[in-house]
Amino acid sequence: MRAEIVPGAPFPDFDLPDHTGKHRKLSEIQGTDPMIVMLSRGAYCPKDRRQLEGLLQLHRELEVGYCRLVTISSDNLLETNESRSGIGAHWPFLSDPARKVQKDLDIAEYTDPTHNPMIPHTLVLAPGLIVHKIYNGYWFFGRPTPEELRHDVRAVLEKCRPDWDITQAELKAAWARGDKDRFYPYGKTHAQVFAEQR
Repeated sequence: MRAEIVPGAPFPDFDLPDHTGKHRKLSEIQGTDPMIVMLSRGAYCPKDRRQLEGLLQLHRELEVGYCRLVTISSDNLLETNESRSGIGAHWPFLSDPARKVQKDLDIAEYTDPTHNPMIPHTLVLAPGLIVHKIYNGYWFFGRPTPEELRHDVRAVLEKCRPDWDITQAELKAAWARGDKDRFYPYGKTHAQVFAEQR
């Protein structure tokens, strides 16, 4: 991973075709919410498939918790769709057969010249594509469990949601006054709140 891609730094706003062939930027997929990015070897890798199966259950929680998930692989569009539908995923899968992400991030898995994949990584991004956590999944147990990702997302949400603890007296008073700037979805975006706290 490029040396400057570290917690607190911005992640590149890659623009790639999704599983439908439509070009999507990561910032568009993220919107104002936290996001998990899975950088995948591809459909041929049984470790990636197992990680995707774990993310399948977590995704149901991310959806109701105002968080996003995206998978990027060097598979072509057909392989991307087969991988996505094969596990029953409903989040965006981005296709990068030209290995734009692999080259830009300097994560070529040089130990596998046959497939030329990227070294699998999982990143947790705060609003604004700000890196919160990076997991290197070259070895399977370097990848985060759904429980670890829950903890990471919770930490990001506590920072970017000013109404995280609505039992606080000052928040109750603000609501009573009609001052709803700190309450979702009335006030500032989560990206604005997170940027102010950095």
